[in-house]
Amino acid sequence: MIRVPSPAKLNLFLHITGRRDNGYHELQTIFQLIDLTDWLEFTQTDDLIISIDGLSSVDLEQNLIYKATQVLKPFAKQPTGLKISIEKNIPMGAGLGGGSSNAATTLIAINQLWQCGLNIEQLAELGLKLGADVPIFVHGRNAWAEGIGEHLTFIDLDQKQYIVLKPDCFISTQLLFSQKTLTRDTKPTKFCAYQLKPFNFGNNFEPLARSLYPEVNEAMQYLDQFGIAKLTGTGACVFTEVTADMNTDEILAHSPCKAYLVNSLNESPLRHFQVL
Repeated sequence: MIRVPSPAKLNLFLHITGRRDNGYHELQTIFQLIDLTDWLEFTQTDDLIISIDGLSSVDLEQNLIYKATQVLKPFAKQPTGLKISIEKNIPMGAGLGGGSSNAATTLIAINQLWQCGLNIEQLAELGLKLGADVPIFVHGRNAWAEGIGEHLTFIDLDQKQYIVLKPDCFISTQLLFSQKTLTRDTKPTKFCAYQLKPFNFGNNFEPLARSLYPEVNEAMQYLDQFGIAKLTGTGACVFTEVTADMNTDEILAHSPCKAYLVNSLNESPLRHFQVL
């Protein structure tokens, strides 16, 4: 049995800059890895059956962990069955990339367990078939992202802490994308512009999330008392950067919903994972 980490991410901002003919949206964002982490355990078996314990709310065939095993099967030199258990700490439907991270962790672990022999670039390319956010977790580095999220420029970010709130709601990404009032033509920008004035960069989905989901609005109003609240991804989680004058214990204790104090990561702990 091997036990492997699966970290979350924040979108420090998220702009939609256009729309492709196929309906996909062009975007710009920064992926910041954080130390809120799921853990996956992989146990090889002789029966060639793949089972997943810990995510009973998701059908097996729809589970990104299971899908990751299937895209690797054609490359397996030593295929085995797998009993996969997940310790879920990253909330679901939260904009923290938990499902994508789980898929990436699975790709990296099983690439070694099954002796697939694929490199990181090949794994990231396979990961893109599972979801636009999967490659960032495969690479395990903070990045400026463009396109549909697949064009990555790896960047160095300052070490920071964040308070993250998870409102008690599940946001439909499809619903947000379907709104006619969604801003889809934000002017493209550069990382250096973000570095100069990071607080000018927001999330195009935030006004919609606040209006459609009162729980999100409440969480953002709460955090806005202490800093600048932002939505991550398409939500539901909101976050603010911790500053020296904040009483984090008090903020966490009086939060209107589940609250986390997290640290930024310079790289994923998966970057140096090896099966012993």
